[in-house]
Amino acid sequence: MLVRTRFAPSPTGFLHVGGARTALFCFLFARRYGGQFILRIEDTDEARSTETSVSAILDGMAWLGLDCDEGPYYQSERADIYRSYIDHLLQTGLAYRCYCTKEELEQLRESQRILGQKPRYDGRYRDYSGPARKGVDPVIRFKNPLQGEVVINDLIRGTMTFDNAELDDLVIARADGTPTYNFTVVVDDLEMGITHVIRGDDHINNTPRQINILRALGKEPPAYAHVPMILGSDGHRLSKRHGAVAVTQFRERGYLPEALLNYLVRLGWSHGDKEVFSLAEMIDLFSLENVNRGAAAFDYDKLHWLNQHYIKESNASILGDLLADQLDLLGVRRDIGPTPALVAQAQRERAKTMREMAENSRYFYEDFDDFEEKAAKKNFKKGILETLRILRSELSGVINWRAEVLQEVVADTAANANVKLGKVAQPLRVAVCGRAVSPPIDVTLELTGKVRTLQRLDMAIAYICTNQLSS
Repeated sequence: MLVRTRFAPSPTGFLHVGGARTALFCFLFARRYGGQFILRIEDTDEARSTETSVSAILDGMAWLGLDCDEGPYYQSERADIYRSYIDHLLQTGLAYRCYCTKEELEQLRESQRILGQKPRYDGRYRDYSGPARKGVDPVIRFKNPLQGEVVINDLIRGTMTFDNAELDDLVIARADGTPTYNFTVVVDDLEMGITHVIRGDDHINNTPRQINILRALGKEPPAYAHVPMILGSDGHRLSKRHGAVAVTQFRERGYLPEALLNYLVRLGWSHGDKEVFSLAEMIDLFSLENVNRGAAAFDYDKLHWLNQHYIKESNASILGDLLADQLDLLGVRRDIGPTPALVAQAQRERAKTMREMAENSRYFYEDFDDFEEKAAKKNFKKGILETLRILRSELSGVINWRAEVLQEVVADTAANANVKLGKVAQPLRVAVCGRAVSPPIDVTLELTGKVRTLQRLDMAIAYICTNQLSS
């Protein structure tokens, strides 16, 4: 059997990390067994579906590298197919027209509520053979079996059983003739030869209904696997209040796609104690049997740890492009300053995200108006003024502005002052960067450039003089 999975998002918003994880699981399962991964856009809800959402979904999938073998298919382009299946069910007596008005259905639900009954359609038009009801555009309902059970051998949750008596007759076409979600899904899964449906557990209640429709069409259902939801750190369903949730937001905030994929695959799935997986390893090791049944909590600390790992391991040229993008997003001009790839190489050990790296690299491209108060208070102490003046003089004479030459100047200055290197390097760092943290001082000076280094030393010297005069 050729394994065929599908990811079928509705384009009513961005690609949520929960959807991205489902897509990843579908992708990995198909690749693991040499199968095919299909992308289907379920856009029959014309009122809520937007081209912007479609673009965001496709963009997010492409960024994560989840390439489909077929698609994207659009349900909005498959109306004739759905119509033919609805006609077949009507002709075979497996579906019927229901003439209930909205008011009648509301009255039915209210009476059931008063009696403490489960709100459900009572099947009043199930066997109706009279004339069409004037002034009412009927919906079409599927004749769900009245007896028996639906048994689902879920590949994650195990056996689940549903009584048909608890399932009412599902609307499969609205009054305007458009098919409903539960019906289009069945038809598409059948037509596309889907063998394994891997989706969120919010679809569990839909599954027995869809299985009954499939069997009414004379087909056996695919295998099902319902993936638990993702929770925030507070135990509630992950949402915007927990931070970034759209895949595009993670990209904008400086996460690497490899890191997000690695994090998502570990969010509810495990392989021993292993934490870091390449995509090839994910494909080789992934199995639904090792997906947890319980909900997983999104942990930004773990994501940051993984993202920092991938930043450290990534090619400097790639990191340079990512850093350039982040600097542009921050509005930092790069026309005067070092090549972003060189900055990324220098900063890669101390950044959890590319956004953080960009924020911490502004001083290579932009001048600052003041020094961090805490850093200045700690490092611009009595006696450092003369040392900075000496450094300023020595550095002004450097022709070959390279790290190894600059390191020698700083080291010689410290030796001549009979102090440890850090006693000179750290005040110099604060003078040049405005802050207490930067790459090694020789690299920092090289990347800052001679002109800016000397200007900032002048600024630091003036700052110290001013403070001494006012004290």
